[in-house]
Amino acid sequence: MDTTKKSQEINQHRRSFLGTAVVTAAATQLLLNGSAEAQPSKTRLAGMRAIKPGTNTSFASVKQIDAGLLSIGYGEAGPSDGPVVILLHGWPYDIHSFVDVAPLLASEGYRVIIPYVRGCGTTRFLSDTAFRNGQPSVVAVDTIALMDALNIDKAILAGFDWGARTADAIASLWPERCKALVSVSGYLLSTPESNKMPLPPKAEYQWWYQYYFATERGVLGYDKYRHDFGKLIWQIASPKWVFDDATFDRTAASFNNPDYVAIVIHNYRYRLGLAEGESKYDDLEKKLAAGPVITVPTITLEGDANGAAHYPDDTPYRKKFGGKYANRIIKGGIGHNLPQEAPQAFVEAIIDVADI
Repeated sequence: MDTTKKSQEINQHRRSFLGTAVVTAAATQLLLNGSAEAQPSKTRLAGMRAIKPGTNTSFASVKQIDAGLLSIGYGEAGPSDGPVVILLHGWPYDIHSFVDVAPLLASEGYRVIIPYVRGCGTTRFLSDTAFRNGQPSVVAVDTIALMDALNIDKAILAGFDWGARTADAIASLWPERCKALVSVSGYLLSTPESNKMPLPPKAEYQWWYQYYFATERGVLGYDKYRHDFGKLIWQIASPKWVFDDATFDRTAASFNNPDYVAIVIHNYRYRLGLAEGESKYDDLEKKLAAGPVITVPTITLEGDANGAAHYPDDTPYRKKFGGKYANRIIKGGIGHNLPQEAPQAFVEAIIDVADI
């Protein structure tokens, strides 16, 4: 309904209603464009079943499909004809970050696709000689290739860490393929040039692993201790999340992918300007380097106990979202792996962003 037009019609007959209409419109706009702690729609979500983190431990099956340069492994849940949600995981995580999110979305009628990023889990390169490229635009291209292979024209994209960066990139480069966006920690697009700028010491400290990866010692150490390294990052990034060994080990099995170390190292070296990408992606990288405004409907999320590098609120990046927008702070000691730590809040954001 066009509320502005309706308000004008009412105003022609009863001018006293104008003030109420303006206040209502302003409140609605606040919710959709920058409320610091916007709340989910109680009406839409009232009937949704609650879920406790850790309720589920696995996916019914992991499928494989050739897409672009890869054979991509992915979990799938929900009806084949439902609106599509693609869930994108980060590092050092895998599809198990969404092990409670996926069935909840499926129960609401969504078709849910959860791919392993290149170099992780069952995703494999189709060619033994292909460059093991981890630059951010390439991961976005992989996701578009997956959508094409699955005949998905448009989807809601939701992710965290690398996955949020990938979702941001797709929403920027191919907005026609992105119905709406849920991005943990907001606008994560950056360039090697911008990353060359030094940060204050305390901020640099949060990126210690990038500098470790810049050394040959780091490559050897990460390869040898990838399991222990991943667990340390989990503990640092989510200091209040009490996860057991079984939970971590289910994800850590994905680190045994033969290309895992190469992709991780190249990603972080590329982002620091220490490794070259592939020239065929230069145009995409240039577009991302311009810091494009994302115009699709978006909800950004942040955990109140995120131990990874992040902005304390959305002030630095709010203007990077030019469409309908809301930001939510998820409380309760929630860290960096937000979908696994707070699946209910993550699902609520996806359902809400589909409606705004």
